[in-house]
Amino acid sequence: MCDYLIIGGGIIGLNIARELKTRFKDAKVVLIEKENEVAMHSSGRNSGVLHAGFYYSADSLKAKFTKEGNASMHKFCKDNNLRINECAKVVVAQNSKEVEGLEELKRRGDLNGVELRWMSESELDEKFPLIKTHKKALFSPTTATIDPREVTLQFKKVAQDLGVEVLTSTAYIRRNYEYEIETSRGAMKFKKLINCAGLYADEIAKDFDFGQKYVIIPFKGIYLGDKHNICGLETNVYPVPNLANPFLGVHYTYAVDDSSKIGPTAIPAFWRENYKGFDNFSLKEMIEILYYEAKLFITNAFGFRNLAISEVKKYSKSYLLNLAKGLTKPLDMSGFNSWSTPGIRAQLLDTTTLELVQDFVVEGDNVSVHVLNAVSPAFTSSIPFSKWVVDNYIEKGA
Repeated sequence: MCDYLIIGGGIIGLNIARELKTRFKDAKVVLIEKENEVAMHSSGRNSGVLHAGFYYSADSLKAKFTKEGNASMHKFCKDNNLRINECAKVVVAQNSKEVEGLEELKRRGDLNGVELRWMSESELDEKFPLIKTHKKALFSPTTATIDPREVTLQFKKVAQDLGVEVLTSTAYIRRNYEYEIETSRGAMKFKKLINCAGLYADEIAKDFDFGQKYVIIPFKGIYLGDKHNICGLETNVYPVPNLANPFLGVHYTYAVDDSSKIGPTAIPAFWRENYKGFDNFSLKEMIEILYYEAKLFITNAFGFRNLAISEVKKYSKSYLLNLAKGLTKPLDMSGFNSWSTPGIRAQLLDTTTLELVQDFVVEGDNVSVHVLNAVSPAFTSSIPFSKWVVDNYIEKGA
């Protein structure tokens, strides 16, 4: 029997475990992870960008936690001697319509208290001569990059040092009784369960009668890498995003190891761990996911049909490079020749409205808590977000 049983060894699960053990020193906190190490999925396969917090509407949980999360993650990396690249970010416009998009991002950033400043074309040319914009650009000085796997493994160490028991190679199988689940290691009893299972959070939630109107639709993200930064960029360069969907568009990322990469894609996947070929194939998952993807394609909800067609084109190296070229002056693109390890975004779909859920979603009661939608910028937001989950769903109850 444990006091708190957490499912999922990603950045959120580990931070909730750490927060629980910090507050309740005598509590038995156990975290189970089905893989043989933590950070094997989204937490170890994301872009590594620490976002500043200006994309999100002021009434959202993402806005509430991203600015604070950026500062908290900076401090954690520095306190633990982890690598961090203080490379900032520039968001550029390609036409007058996109300048309006920049102004909306600045408005959101101001409401969220995020440090941002305008750069004219001449200022941009002086500071970042390889980047181009139309009339003006947004400069985000607090955006940075880290190694997400390195950071997540350090959170595991910190949690274990506090006394959290981390059990890898331990998969959730089913709910046995109100306060007991079956795992690949046998039955486990708990006083409260916290579901941070990422790609499988919706399925586990349904075993506890939560998440009834949601299903996770996986999107595959890959980058095209320039290992030696031959292109010469020294900051992150982003386009103006379509704020109607949760993807930020193809951009340049200047990584913590001084490499650069173009991407990501947001290609609809056919099963939850559809990383490569038929690895981890599940017919049951494919049938369910294709059913919803077909509905989205036919109805073109939130422009899904156009999104799907354009994303599949990104498997073409030349197509991806051409998208990125609009953000810069002519670069030496010869270094962009290696595809990254794919990552899968566990994007929640509201099946009643056929809309992708934009914000974080948590549901729960006195028995269990379910983190259903913890997509980007969840990594950046993980420290304050986890405190909020403990405040509102564990200390206060649901």
